[in-house]
Amino acid sequence: MGKTTVKTDIRAAALTESMAKLLKQYGCGPVKFSGADEALYERHLLFDSVRDINVADARDRFEAIARSVRDVLSQRWIRTEQTYQHKNPKRVYYLSIEFLLGRSLATNVQNLLLDPVAKQLIKEKNLDWLALLEQEPDAGLGNGGLGRLAACFLDSMATMQIPAMGYGLRYEYGMFKQSISNGWQQERPDNWLRRPDPWEVARPHERVELQLNCSIEVRGGALHPVSDRPSTLIGIPFDRPVVGYGGKNLNMLRLWAAAAPDEFNFQEFSHGDFVAAVAERLGAESLTRVLYPDDSTSLGQGLRFVQEYFLVACALADIVRRFRRDNPDWSALPEKVAIQLNDTHPAMAVPELMHILLDQAKLGWDEAWDLTRRTLAYTNHTLLPEALEKWPVEWFEILIPRNLEIIFEINRRLLDEVRARFPADDGRVARISLIEEGPTKHVRMANLAIVGSHSTNGVAEIHSQLLRTTTVQDLAELFPERFNNKTNGVTPRRWLLLANPALARTITDAIGESWITELSQLSKLRPLAEDSAFRDNFRQATRQTKIQFARWLKSKFGITVDPDSVFDSQVKRIHEYKRQLLNALRIVVLYHRLREDAKAQIQPRTFLFAGKAAPGYHLAKLIIKFINNVADTINNDPMIRGRIKVLFVPEYDVSLAERLIPASDVSNQISTAGYEASGTSNMKFMMNGALTIGTRDGATIEMAQEAGGENLFLFGLTAQQVADSRSWYDPHWHYDNESETRAALDLIFSDHFSPNEHGVFEPLRDALLKHGDYYMHLADLKSYLEADRRLIEVYADPEEWSRKAILNVASSGKFSSDRTIAEYAKDIWNVEPCPLT
Repeated sequence: MGKTTVKTDIRAAALTESMAKLLKQYGCGPVKFSGADEALYERHLLFDSVRDINVADARDRFEAIARSVRDVLSQRWIRTEQTYQHKNPKRVYYLSIEFLLGRSLATNVQNLLLDPVAKQLIKEKNLDWLALLEQEPDAGLGNGGLGRLAACFLDSMATMQIPAMGYGLRYEYGMFKQSISNGWQQERPDNWLRRPDPWEVARPHERVELQLNCSIEVRGGALHPVSDRPSTLIGIPFDRPVVGYGGKNLNMLRLWAAAAPDEFNFQEFSHGDFVAAVAERLGAESLTRVLYPDDSTSLGQGLRFVQEYFLVACALADIVRRFRRDNPDWSALPEKVAIQLNDTHPAMAVPELMHILLDQAKLGWDEAWDLTRRTLAYTNHTLLPEALEKWPVEWFEILIPRNLEIIFEINRRLLDEVRARFPADDGRVARISLIEEGPTKHVRMANLAIVGSHSTNGVAEIHSQLLRTTTVQDLAELFPERFNNKTNGVTPRRWLLLANPALARTITDAIGESWITELSQLSKLRPLAEDSAFRDNFRQATRQTKIQFARWLKSKFGITVDPDSVFDSQVKRIHEYKRQLLNALRIVVLYHRLREDAKAQIQPRTFLFAGKAAPGYHLAKLIIKFINNVADTINNDPMIRGRIKVLFVPEYDVSLAERLIPASDVSNQISTAGYEASGTSNMKFMMNGALTIGTRDGATIEMAQEAGGENLFLFGLTAQQVADSRSWYDPHWHYDNESETRAALDLIFSDHFSPNEHGVFEPLRDALLKHGDYYMHLADLKSYLEADRRLIEVYADPEEWSRKAILNVASSGKFSSDRTIAEYAKDIWNVEPCPLT
């Protein structure tokens, strides 16, 4: 008993000493986190909610904990900004239309090293930690890989002590909340700011005023521009802390909310015309109301256009204000400021920065153009032509005519250069031009971003190659020195340490914890793949995670899954090129085999799908419907029960991914080769020990190079084969000559999966057979099934499966966003870490 007491006292003393160091680092002084009336948690619980502590609910307690954590980091946050101002280093400004942050409480506690404090609070107050975490909504600031990458980059820059700041929009509503009704996707508003966000800090005193050439008003429930009626638009910044691991530097994400000037038409209001009196305010505030308006209509596209300009104009005004505070010489701009454009959405930064330098700084054209190009850099994220934004020239004329004048002048000088270097090549001139001619002239935003920046990077080796040789070949030949590759990465702090604690502990017990900030250290696991004891520990960690996910599915949706089955997952935005339909066809073939041979012995499998379809993308929504109908048929077939189960898990977001990805055995990365720029879910699955079945596309190619192709299950046409076969490919050949392909399609189109909805899947038949199967599902189906056979053979040998899984984890070091950011910092931004003084 005495020894136990001593050990307890030693642990308590060590915890107290550790906390004292942290509180000193964060400048919190003697204030306690919890456990006393004057402690942070107790004061927030009482004074913020003004409720009896004894009747506080889970949401009250979440907010009190979150605000207490923010109190702890606040002085460090201020000190970070003070250090940057004092040292005046070159700073990175990352502009992105979306940031898919997920929840912040758990990751902030982790990165601040406050886990012991949180555990002590949970124990003292008898709190349900997981239930408290569920009180925080996923921040509705992003949709897919673009936004999640931006969030990972912010984490890495703060962890690596790079002076940086993110700029985005403070959407009041996220993309949408997804539910499933009769198999169909249903969209509901995602009002993530319905309750106060404890992390954000409003900065109204740092607002930005924008002068527009038109007014914006609400008519018929939609926003309409009123030309030749100039107006003022206000940008209000809201700041969120970005905590680097270890709490060394705290950068920030600045989000802009749109507002109208303070005044309104009191005369109209007093005469009873209340709507007209506040119409301008309603129009202004609606700009940042919704993430990704439906761009299937011109009104939705117009709103997106104004959103993009609003982001760029607010961010650049703020950046210039910060620059001028410490740097009187405009020529120092590229030495002090690096602006990264995350895809084409912020491409209006090119004319807007020129506008500032020409009209405010009164610089000459040549100097302004030189500073603009040396300050801006552009990341391309897509090879899909329809995703390379083009905006009508008329919209620039209505909203920002001065920027259009600048674009025209940039284009005139550009085309003069092209004609001088490539005489008599009118086709090249037309392709390079910033203006796409036609009945309606458009500004090509990707061309503008490339021409107006010093660096254009792709996000995987194959993507960067195809970008240079196919998508923008003419511009790459004109400016070859500007093109480079920066393969994407993800933060291991969220996607392994936080999301998969069982595996993280297993790794740390084996090789130490240095991998958390230096993921290349995972290579030390490579020899342990041959260690039977470590393989056993690895399997135990995996099974524990699968059991936890199965319990969560049961509690959340009432769905039962077998953790001993193969968890075979495909989770990502629903799109034809990502080929969820191909995965569903594979499942139909496997189902048909069991119908033909009821006694066949198979490894039980659970197929997991998740992802959202854009509201106006009808075929993608039909694919969701098809997956759900297949699931309903298979899951209710008594002959199949216990052998195959299919689930479409609704409302895919960061929090769901943090549960599903670590629990998965198999990762499907099956896009049509040459269409996926990089992917990041592929990296998260690899980092967590799932084995990949996939095409040679995006970063999956580099994953195979790192882990060895024999440790992935690759299949299908290459990007070159897809391109070469485009002119002669005939999907009917596969229907006529491949019996399992024909049997699967016949089963589908006989209404087997839609007995009460005759013909509902005819558009799928049209896409696959009538319209040429553009994304080549049938071309790759047989190869996919062969790879699937090999995968199941390996899974039947637990030791061999574990060995391959460990080798995948050991080879995932390259895919840390820390490595990616280090390459940006060295090759593009030329920035150095700025430790706090």
